Amino acid sequence: MTNVSIIGIGCTAVNEHWDTSIRHLAWYAIEAALDDADISKVDALYVGNMLAGQLSAQNHLGALVADFAGLRGIEAVTVEAADASGGAALRQAVLAVQSGLVETALVVGVEKMTDQTGSPITAALATGLDADYEAMQGLTAAGAGALLMRRYMHEYGVSVPDFAGFSVNAHANGADNPLAMFRNRLKAEAFAKASPIATPVSLFDAAPAGDGAAAVIVVNSEKAMDMSPQPIRILGSVLATDTLALHDRKNPLWLGAAERSTQKAMVMAGVTPDDIDLFELHDAFTVLAALSLEAAGFAAPGEGWQLARDGQIGRNGRIPISTFGGLKARGNPGGATGMYQIVEVARQLRGQAEACQVPDAKIGMAQNLGGTGATAVTHILGI
Repeated sequence: MTNVSIIGIGCTAVNEHWDTSIRHLAWYAIEAALDDADISKVDALYVGNMLAGQLSAQNHLGALVADFAGLRGIEAVTVEAADASGGAALRQAVLAVQSGLVETALVVGVEKMTDQTGSPITAALATGLDADYEAMQGLTAAGAGALLMRRYMHEYGVSVPDFAGFSVNAHANGADNPLAMFRNRLKAEAFAKASPIATPVSLFDAAPAGDGAAAVIVVNSEKAMDMSPQPIRILGSVLATDTLALHDRKNPLWLGAAERSTQKAMVMAGVTPDDIDLFELHDAFTVLAALSLEAAGFAAPGEGWQLARDGQIGRNGRIPISTFGGLKARGNPGGATGMYQIVEVARQLRGQAEACQVPDAKIGMAQNLGGTGATAVTHILGI
């Protein structure tokens, strides 16, 4: 396991923050994390972001956020790995603290996605795909999700209604999360009747784009014991990659990067799938939830959807997922998503999840995917 622990967490609500700049969003999450850790200074800042250059006309977020947060002069960089940028930023902070070269690291994932609508958003999200062989040919993120879902249905003999349990669960949990973008409950019958985005992917399959920021502060675990009454240990931290283009994969229905990062993280943490009390996965599309459960070892290939059908993914189920609503109901703030997952797992392990609490949660896993799984960052947290 690593020798790194989380001593402070903070996040904003995911919403359409039209009147709030990207620097302000980042600061609100940072301020909350600093207050939670009861500190005012850090040594390094890692900003996870995917689309600020395109949608906010702002690159160089490391210096910008450090300055605006009152941390001018510290080491600060932006980390980009498409939708997995937040998780990748935490991975860099873990490496820095583990090395001993950085004492106290601050990680913030931040994204502004709703100031523009329509084709600019679609084009921006497509940059997470292969520009030459996918995006240039007209493939979009939703289109890639549709290809995966259609192939999954063909290979395993399932239909659109069979995926309903993932969205029903996400919305049931999101309804109890005051920071969620959508707090409406969803009935399984409504799932199959939703308007299509890229057939068979519908409005109820796809996570809504939102604005938001989430932050954590990490230090050496020995130091954490003196700084926090309830430090959360980072037991495992692994980033793995796969081919960027779907057509280059031997089996497009197997998330190889997710499998590799999960297996290595579990070995590092000294745990098995049976030890995981909750799993914050990357449900940008419902088919990704099924594929993630399979790649992580919670279901056999082609059987991930059955966990949703059988009620095993609820807060009292065998493997609770999307406990605060996931991307589907909490909202998907792009490069900040991975950091929301970490904050949510930490809240569960602290027993601070309130109505979203998973009973007796002691070990939680978060997995942040980039694109269609070309990057997968897996973190296992424990108390």
